[in-house]
Amino acid sequence: MPRAVYVLAMGIFAMVTSEFVVAGLMPQMAEGLGATIPQIGYLITAFAVAMSVGGPLLTVAVLKLRPKQALLALFVIFLAGNLLAATASDYAVMLVARIITGTAAAAFFGVSISLSAQLTRPEVRGRAIAAVMNGLMLGTLLGLPLATFIGARFGWRAAFWAIAVLTVLAAVCTIAVVPPIQRATDGGSFRQELVVFRNPKLWLVFATSTLIIGATFSAFSYFTPILTEVTGISTGTVPLLLVAYGAATVVGNTVVGRLADRYAIDVLICGLVLNLLFLVGFALLTDLTVPAVAFMLGIGLVGVTMNPAMITRVQRTANARPLVNTVHSSFITLGVILGSSLGGLAISGFGLRAPLWVGAVMAVLGIATLVPELVKRSTSAPEKGELDRSAPASSALR
Repeated sequence: MPRAVYVLAMGIFAMVTSEFVVAGLMPQMAEGLGATIPQIGYLITAFAVAMSVGGPLLTVAVLKLRPKQALLALFVIFLAGNLLAATASDYAVMLVARIITGTAAAAFFGVSISLSAQLTRPEVRGRAIAAVMNGLMLGTLLGLPLATFIGARFGWRAAFWAIAVLTVLAAVCTIAVVPPIQRATDGGSFRQELVVFRNPKLWLVFATSTLIIGATFSAFSYFTPILTEVTGISTGTVPLLLVAYGAATVVGNTVVGRLADRYAIDVLICGLVLNLLFLVGFALLTDLTVPAVAFMLGIGLVGVTMNPAMITRVQRTANARPLVNTVHSSFITLGVILGSSLGGLAISGFGLRAPLWVGAVMAVLGIATLVPELVKRSTSAPEKGELDRSAPASSALR
């Protein structure tokens, strides 16, 4: 695996840490910016919406640059957003900073995933994508608690300064390690880039990804209140469980990366079915500590870890160009927004177990989006079998 792949993961690590840092510093930021806790929560939503809407637009703006130039340009924009966040004088400035960083992060995801495909042989692209996406998993496992610790110890602004330093370090590594390869030419002009979006199957593929991530985040967004208020686990233990959850995502992502190249659809089916079972089991046995923790870790193994298989499927349906990958990232972010918001709405009417049931329903819908592909595969298999059986007879006649 080229070293550049791991450098791309480092950039994604910085951006994911920035995305989630607000969640760990809500009280401090609310006090510092003179805002309410719900208003600080909207900063997370603003980042996600900026990724969904602004990311593809910024990707279009950097399409004519070489990949390395595009990455460095996105680092500069992302760094500017983090510096603005670190020095924000009020809530409005912080909101602008979150929009800037969210937009840059989405475009960076798209360019990085596309570049990983250019840097590696086709038979190991799934592994390369998994290596890049480990930046996302490690951002959840290490980046968030580290930023939260820095913010709690030295003030919330220090967390954003630390992310800015990490961004500069990732940019320097990019300059040193990522080769100055040519821009991929298989997509042609911007108009030709858009042609792939006329394919109805691509939108169904996007829908699958949205539902996989939505099912996971419907549960993940509310793990803390579910575990403390329903399961009865102490608040001091929950952070350790979330670290274990993050470790499970790293393991699952690595395994899926090994299988994605050859078994993308099978991996997605197995992942959705297992996630459905874990979500239902968690919902039914929430008040029992051992099963609840086991099901939570199971969701970590088969939830966001489907990313390498999802990305491989998208690239085979369309192409590996930055715009397709960024739009796919937008749909993944849409899954985060839908899962967390629908889970929150369900809590108000049906209690803290409700997000788990919402996730289960989204997993069922995700399985349904794969049915056409499974039907197509099952109908083509007998035809292949008939051809194989007829081969000896035809050769005997010859």
